[in-house]
Amino acid sequence: MNTNLTTSRRFVLVLGLLTGTAALSIDMSLPSIPEMVRELATNMSTGQQVISLFMIGTGLGQLPAGFLSDRYGRIPVLYVGVFIFTAASIATSAGNNIELVLAARFFQGLGASVGVVITRAIVRDIASGKQMARLMSALVMIFTATPMLAPIIGSYLTTLYGWRMTYVAMAIFGGLMLICINRVLRETHVPTREHHIVRQLGMSLREFFSHRQSVFGVLLVMLPAFGFISIITTSAALIIDVFAVPVQYFGYIFAISGIGILAGSTLNRKLLHRFSTLQMTGVGAAIIGIAGAQLLLIAWLGQASLWWIWGNASLFMVGTGFLLPNATALALDPVPKIAGTASSLVTALQNLAGSLGSFAAAIIYDGSIARIVIILGLSGIATAVLFFFFRHAILGD
Repeated sequence: MNTNLTTSRRFVLVLGLLTGTAALSIDMSLPSIPEMVRELATNMSTGQQVISLFMIGTGLGQLPAGFLSDRYGRIPVLYVGVFIFTAASIATSAGNNIELVLAARFFQGLGASVGVVITRAIVRDIASGKQMARLMSALVMIFTATPMLAPIIGSYLTTLYGWRMTYVAMAIFGGLMLICINRVLRETHVPTREHHIVRQLGMSLREFFSHRQSVFGVLLVMLPAFGFISIITTSAALIIDVFAVPVQYFGYIFAISGIGILAGSTLNRKLLHRFSTLQMTGVGAAIIGIAGAQLLLIAWLGQASLWWIWGNASLFMVGTGFLLPNATALALDPVPKIAGTASSLVTALQNLAGSLGSFAAAIIYDGSIARIVIILGLSGIATAVLFFFFRHAILGD
């Protein structure tokens, strides 16, 4: 392991920005959905699928990205993925019908899939244990700034120049990332090609799922993702349509949830000096459970103020800031030799859960508050139940 890289600020910064590529692409596009729906003469349910199709593309691209990075190296796979992301961003901005836009968003997600997968694999290449969890928290802290700023930028770009300009901005970001990969990053993995490609993939998958800790970690990553992507998908409808907030203020309200992740990940990184990775995972699960219980109460009441709803959504994200880096570290720690494949599995399953949450939110959406918050509430309760009631059975501790 090259531990010197863990202290290189430029290296960690670029990893953090690459990790945030998918979040940037989702959050920057949110304020533009209502205008896109009107211009392309479609409906809100179909328009919200720009999130769902992006998530599906991201999910499908992750397993091959991680596995190929084990076989051919991290940097070549990063180049290919970010190039596809950049080209698809340009295609999305030029789409003149919803079908073309949705197809381009799928390929944009496919390219963005390398961001989280390869960066997590690189982290596992150069760190382990608490050091890995702390580095994961640092990446979360960095990439949180991206989705915090993205909806604000997206709101102003949409207001001033129209919805297409948000995707032009994504293409510019992709071009800058290609330059950063070339100038800042370096290869951290010795490619492994001892076996036939299919046999190597099968061996890697069996290795990952043979570790209970890895399975437990990935489940704790999936359940919150199912919830928070659902509220991200419906956030524009909730804030702009239901509560009639002007589009230019959407980004500021949405950024509160980003501040929640930043606060959680920052505290988590500091507390890992004193507490174990598993203990800090429990803190995150407890916070998420508290937020989930309140959101289910709001769903039962059928009405609430925007600040009660978004306050609990942001509290959920505080818990995610604690839970996500630690659960990821738990999942990857037992499998250093297949870090790329393991990272891709964790991220692919996270995004699969997120895309299912996004689709579920779009399908059940009827304009009511209850339908908007219920998925987030259920996922919060499920996360807490998994950790506190099934941890001993799964880990055997």
